Amino acid sequence: MCRFGLLAFVLCVAASLSFAGEFNSTRSIGDEAPMWKSLPGVDGKEHSLADLDAKKPIVVVFTCNSCPIATDYEDRIIEAAKKFADQVNFVAINVNRVPEDSLAKMKTRAENKKFPYPYLFDESQQIAKDYGAVFTPEFFLLNSDRKIVYMGGLDDNSDASQVKVKYLEPAIEAVLKGGKPETQETAARGCRIRFANSRRQ
Repeated sequence: MCRFGLLAFVLCVAASLSFAGEFNSTRSIGDEAPMWKSLPGVDGKEHSLADLDAKKPIVVVFTCNSCPIATDYEDRIIEAAKKFADQVNFVAINVNRVPEDSLAKMKTRAENKKFPYPYLFDESQQIAKDYGAVFTPEFFLLNSDRKIVYMGGLDDNSDASQVKVKYLEPAIEAVLKGGKPETQETAARGCRIRFANSRRQ
């Protein structure tokens, strides 16, 4: 217990807390990645984190159909997924519960865009809360130990023609070489996730 005055008490409490990231109020770099189980996908199957190749890093992207910024990023996500197809698992998760983001609409979107990765739906919205995700799109890179090694945006501009700095791809390349990303956290940009009964709507 802390019994050495106010300052000592404050320092003791501070030392006992685990602080979240700079831009994420829930997770910090190095945290164990939250698991998801039995989430329905557009392929008609249920998916869990444990199903993925344990030797490969994973990119988890929270996205949706209804956000124009998220849809603007789709081609870049597809390109990255294809580029690292043999080395990295990509998974997209939608937690919005508006009609445009229903599983049926997700299936149509996936068919039209030919997503080369699972597109999953979490009606409970819990997995986004567990990751501290608040935007679509928002990216999390997990290493083979299932620790978060990068989180934030894919790059520095929602307009693909204006991108000057990529964040996710260099992070992936660093992890594949056995290192750590030079940039480990950035601010995600996009639409707010529409959490039910939440001020984040």
